[in-house]
Amino acid sequence: MAIAAAFFVLDEDFSSASGLEARIAAMISPTLEDLGFELVRLAVLGREVPTVQIMADRADGSLITVEDCERISHAVGAVLDVEDPIPGNWTLEVSSAGIDRPLTRPKDWERFAGHLAKAEVMVPVNGRRRFSGIVLGATEEGGRLRLDDGSEVVLPFRELRKARLILTDELIAATRALMVPEAEAVEGEDGELASKPAGKGRKTPSRRH
Repeated sequence: MAIAAAFFVLDEDFSSASGLEARIAAMISPTLEDLGFELVRLAVLGREVPTVQIMADRADGSLITVEDCERISHAVGAVLDVEDPIPGNWTLEVSSAGIDRPLTRPKDWERFAGHLAKAEVMVPVNGRRRFSGIVLGATEEGGRLRLDDGSEVVLPFRELRKARLILTDELIAATRALMVPEAEAVEGEDGELASKPAGKGRKTPSRRH
């Protein structure tokens, strides 16, 4: 049974995906795919000089390296320069999904079945909005969790405000095989890979003036 992709389950600071984020995702996804990467999450933050935040993985499921972030940054920046979806100046920030990653797509729920996760929905399910439990996979309707009391719940993708894995020893062990050698990567505190720092973090300014 085919499960449709869902790119925009957003993290803590967002309640819904904007039309701008959806347009940018459509613009850059083919470029990422051509380079061997997948878009995990995209957000546009700020007003005066917006930051386009891109979270990506390699198509083979392994975590991206600093060099990968640089490649993505240059390629995506070129696309956005041509397509011009954001008036004025903007910055671009690229990172990997990290270890305690957000679960933004049905394939993420399938891939990390058996691990702990927490989630929040916009419309209550069974009278509650927040859940934590063992990921059981995905259906066409939503992500499946086994709760502490042994019951199971399906959280509709269209109602998910945020969902992410909980950092555990088991998750770290399972992810270790996907990690690049330490000399090739720069890890953040939450396990995310970001581009090499330059000034106040690695933010690639647009080439528009």
